Amino acid sequence: MESTPAIRAEGLTKRFGRVEALVDLHLDVAQGEVLGYLGPNGAGKTTTIRLLLGLVRPSAGGAQIFGLDSQRDVVEAHKRLAYCPGEATLWPALTGEETLHLLGEVQGRVDPSYRAELIARFDLDPSKKVRAYSKGNRQKLVLIAALMGRPDLLILDEPTSGLDPLMEQAFRRSVTEAKANGQTVFLSSHILSEVEALCDRVGILRAGHLVEIGTLAEMRHLSALSVEILFEGPPPNLTGVPGVKAVAVDGNRLRCQVTGPMDPLLKALAGTNVRELLSREPSLEELFLAHYGPDGGAPQTELAHGGH
Repeated sequence: MESTPAIRAEGLTKRFGRVEALVDLHLDVAQGEVLGYLGPNGAGKTTTIRLLLGLVRPSAGGAQIFGLDSQRDVVEAHKRLAYCPGEATLWPALTGEETLHLLGEVQGRVDPSYRAELIARFDLDPSKKVRAYSKGNRQKLVLIAALMGRPDLLILDEPTSGLDPLMEQAFRRSVTEAKANGQTVFLSSHILSEVEALCDRVGILRAGHLVEIGTLAEMRHLSALSVEILFEGPPPNLTGVPGVKAVAVDGNRLRCQVTGPMDPLLKALAGTNVRELLSREPSLEELFLAHYGPDGGAPQTELAHGGH
């Protein structure tokens, strides 16, 4: 029997007046999966999370957390999840230790030894008052609070904003542990390397629409393979070779991008004096740019398919 998804959204839609913040989202996140949820600011990532948490009401459709309705069964659903916001609003007069105790009481379950381990890992001084913490330290506090109960589902909204690179590594280790522990992670982020390192699947959101979702391997088709060739002499003319584009020649070196099969390029190179040929798959950053263009706005190539 198939297990209930940790998160299921069915036609989830939210309008604020005339603004469509999220449109007809259909999404299943399996138990134990780490899903990266990507998109530029204003794409609808935080709106999705607020709907999943039952903080706002959908205009249409609905969502479930482990089969529980995110609007009607909020209390039961929240017993199985923890949420880490990107901007921490905390009680300035409390110490870090008092804050963690209070948030632990709210969650209803804490692993004290794991909490101590996380405090050490994130190099947090829990004796200080929250008002004395930097933005980064406040962010560590809400991250530790989310992680310390080992919830079935972690919903993380830009969780590493304000963290330095060393703490980013501590965060990655913590998510890897959560996954090994069978927990589900829904990670909204704009840090592409973070998503690439941690996530089983990636969903890309644009202007409220889920335009693409899949494993990184499945999404490589969104961007061409980068190929660099060094010839013994002048490079041949590759104009008109199917799938070959963005050809740039620098002396005996030729760079191009290839979409689709490599065969046409390899046939065109037969008989030429190739000294070196390097090809590599695009990074998540390059896939993202294929969607959005370099300015994060309109994509360079409009997608004919996606999650509409």
